[in-house]
Amino acid sequence: MMKKEEILAKSRKEKKDEGFIDAKRRGEKVGIGAFCVVFAFIAIFSFANGQPIHAPMAMFWAFLAAEAYPQYKFTQNKIYLVTVIAGTIACLASLGNVVMTTLR
Repeated sequence: MMKKEEILAKSRKEKKDEGFIDAKRRGEKVGIGAFCVVFAFIAIFSFANGQPIHAPMAMFWAFLAAEAYPQYKFTQNKIYLVTVIAGTIACLASLGNVVMTTLR
């Protein structure tokens, strides 16, 4: 069993600050929320005004696939793999639509 001093010394060597890790996680959650709100606004506004929404959709699907990938690597849960594959395909399709509508 480790003594208190050994545990503290080991923690100091790792140079990990629990407060910083927690702040980073909270920041990521706020960032994800902000991204979703801005995406929804742009998509709804563009759709309501008859504008294509391919570009924001490409960004959304890329984000979704990229976020699911490390979760799949960690858990090996197939639903995350499906999300990565489907999100990547949807992203590429949306990017293709961006290119096609731009070149018209």
